[in-house]
Amino acid sequence: MSAPSDDKIVHAPHDPLTEYYADENARSGFLRGIFDRTAPHYDRIESILAFGSGPWYRRQALLRAGLSSGMRIVDVGVGTGLVAREAVQVTGDARLVVGVDPSPGMMANADLPEGVQLVEGRAESIPFPDASFDMLSMGYALRHISDLSVAFHEFFRVLKPGGRLCMLEITRPGHIWSRALMKVYMRGIVPVLARAAGGGAETSRLWRYYWDTIDACAPHEQVVATLKEAGFSDARRHIAHAPLPMLAEYQAVKPA
Repeated sequence: MSAPSDDKIVHAPHDPLTEYYADENARSGFLRGIFDRTAPHYDRIESILAFGSGPWYRRQALLRAGLSSGMRIVDVGVGTGLVAREAVQVTGDARLVVGVDPSPGMMANADLPEGVQLVEGRAESIPFPDASFDMLSMGYALRHISDLSVAFHEFFRVLKPGGRLCMLEITRPGHIWSRALMKVYMRGIVPVLARAAGGGAETSRLWRYYWDTIDACAPHEQVVATLKEAGFSDARRHIAHAPLPMLAEYQAVKPA
């Protein structure tokens, strides 16, 4: 994680994880490759990790952030469509939901209603004009952004005045014992379950990588400060105490 400066409070969400890629320049290639290769197994393993609470929680998070019927939403880092599916249920029209992702493999495995538009792109360069959306969502992909400040300015750009932001994230527990248990689960148990479920070595590696990004991620105070620096108001982190206390949401609003 880069040190704060006068211009940008946070750059990368964490320092390069050299067990997986050599340096920051190699991060995007590593991520695209591993997501492309593990895409067919992603939803099945994710349901194990989330204890079956995923769809309900994602929908409630979107509602808490202000998504409602008739709003146009872009889901950045759409992956296999886990958040976008819930957005369709809330907006009431699949044509109002757009997904953006750098991994063609993940989008090819997305199970979404007809009408949802999927576009290849990155958080740092969203291929849509200014003021295109009423809401922008991101599900557990903040840790994979190369530069948070650049991405947050881009989020601000594509939102309409008054537009809302909702980023779902997994928060590293503050208590040392809770953190140790979560590490054992995500870095030890989930990879074993992934192999048993037919995901193979790459899927196991992906979930170990997930924990390492959670453990190394920028503190939430710096993420919130970077949102404010990008122009957002009412930027805050909401902790979902139920069903899982490690689930968090970053919410913000583009001033009208």
